[in-house]
Formats: sequence, C-alpha cells, structure tokens
Amino acid sequence: MYKRLNLPLAIAILCGILAAAMLLGVAVGETAIPFPRVIAIIGSTLVPVTPDWTAAEETIILLIRLPRVILAALVGAALAVCGAVLQSLFRNPMADPFLLGISNGAAFGASLVLVTGLAVGAGILGVPLAAFTFGLLTIILVYELARVGNRVPVTSLLLCGIAVAAFMSAGTSFLLFLSGENLHQVVFWLLGGISGRGWEYVFLLLPFVIGGSILFLSLARPLNALMFGEESAQYLGIDVERLKKVVLVAVSLVTGAAVSVSGIIGFVGLIVPHMVRLWAGPNHRALLPLSLLTGAILLVLADLASRVILSPNELPIGIITALCGAPFFAYLLRRRSRET
Repeated sequence: MYKRLNLPLAIAILCGILAAAMLLGVAVGETAIPFPRVIAIIGSTLVPVTPDWTAAEETIILLIRLPRVILAALVGAALAVCGAVLQSLFRNPMADPFLLGISNGAAFGASLVLVTGLAVGAGILGVPLAAFTFGLLTIILVYELARVGNRVPVTSLLLCGIAVAAFMSAGTSFLLFLSGENLHQVVFWLLGGISGRGWEYVFLLLPFVIGGSILFLSLARPLNALMFGEESAQYLGIDVERLKKVVLVAVSLVTGAAVSVSGIIGFVGLIVPHMVRLWAGPNHRALLPLSLLTGAILLVLADLASRVILSPNELPIGIITALCGAPFFAYLLRRRSRET
C-alpha cells in the first residue's frame, strides 16, 4: 500500500526544508534583511567577526525574529508529535492534543490571570505558568474521572475529556464576559500567537519538546503493537495500562507547555499526522519523527504568513492554521469516505 520509505533521506529533506523556512521567517518582515546578512549575524554568535550590519539589524534578528521562529518550530513539533501519539493511543483519527481538555484548562488559567490582573504581578512568565498549571490540573481531573479501578477505558477518557473541556470552556467564556478592558488581550491569547515572545519562552518549552520527543520515539514499537488493539498488544507483551499512563502524562506535559507559550493553535496536531501517513505509512518509527519535523515546518510558515498578510498588522496564528487546516481536513474526510 505504501512505497518503501527511505527514512534517513526523508528526515534529511524535511530538515533542509525546515532550515530554509526558518531562514525565510527570520529574514522576512516589516524590515526585510538580506539572507546573507541574516546568516552572518546568526553565525557571529558562534564565530566572532567584524560586523558590517547595523545594531538595529542585529537586535531584530537575534532578539526578536530568531527566538520567535525557533519557538514556532518547537510549538509545531510538539503539537504534531503529540497528535500522532494520541491518534495511535485512542485508535481514533480525530484525536488531537486538545481532545482531553488540556487546551481548555490552559485557556481558563491564562484568562484568569489576565482578567484579574495577576499577570502583571507575576512577571513575564505569569500567563504561561498559569496556563501550564491549569492544563495539567485539567488532565489530572479527566484521568481521575475516567479511571475504573486500575484501568482507564479509552471511551471513558474521551467522554470525560469532552465534559471537562466544556466546563472549562464555560469558565473561560464567563471570564471573557467579565474581562472589560482586558478583552482584547485575552482574545488574542486564545486565538494563538507568539508575537513578542523572547528567548525565555524558548528555554521554557525546549526541555519539554526534547524530552517528550525522545520518549515518544522510544515508544514506537508498543504504539505499533497498539494499532492492532489492546488485547493483541497485551499478547505481544505490552503493558497497555502502563503505556496509557506514560503517554498521557507525557502528552499532557508537552501540550501544556506548548499551549502555555503560544495560546490555542488548532489543527496542527490533527492534520499533520494525517499528512505524514499519506506518504510515510502508519509505522511509528517513521511517523513520529516525520510528524515532528512537518509540524515544525507548518507552524514556521504559518507564523510567517501571520506577519506578512496584513503587515504591519499581525494575524493570530490560530486563524492561519484554521483557514488552512479546515479545508484540508474536509479533503481527507472525502478521500477516506471514497476509499471505504
């Protein structure tokens, strides 16, 4: 059904595309900077050279655009790889990182500190920390509600996730009603974006993405076994309940960290795994690393589009991903219905 994939070559190609997309994202903006100068400025952080650029250009590249582009790549990679893992865990192509209410809990936490003014007193990381904390509390609540003895049925987990997500969404709507002069700030965060994010946000998210990705890649074999059903996986020696716990904890941490720095950016975790499966197949040894890289590329390009479409104004990235993701998802559904 799928052509034999040369995985190292595919990874190398995607890495090249990602590097090109990131270079484009750093060079293009309200103030365009030539590619050679961008490379020279970035390279000067590793090898000291005599600068032939202005201090303003160096500030734009190193303190504004570069951390933003890296953060976009990290968020896209995190959401895409988590989506691929959850779709396998639930054996449900509709699953994505926001299915269990993590994003709704994070949105409530962020809205709470923005509306109450606590974000001002908590400093620059006040909103991300609140979003991360409430996202984790939400998944803990979902897990405890769904747990039956020592087991966590997938159906119960999904239903509890939907219920808790609806409750958190109602709480966020109530906070929006009370937000007053903070309404614009809250809405912009909810629509997703990384405008004004500096290196501190990159360093906040980076350990979660690296650690989560290493863990998920190490779970490729049990996730492959799980595709044949829980009973078949158990016959193959997989501790399914332990696998669920490990995956849910890891996905919650990675997704919570991603949402905390970017707001809610939909469709990446839903669409990217489908895109990769179309040409790479369902084997998680290929699916996970390729989804990670494709998600990074997609969000870097979406961030670039959000900056240039209405320049000098800026669109939330969530709008870009929804505009691109919804039609593509409709195409996938039509394709699947014709195949069945």
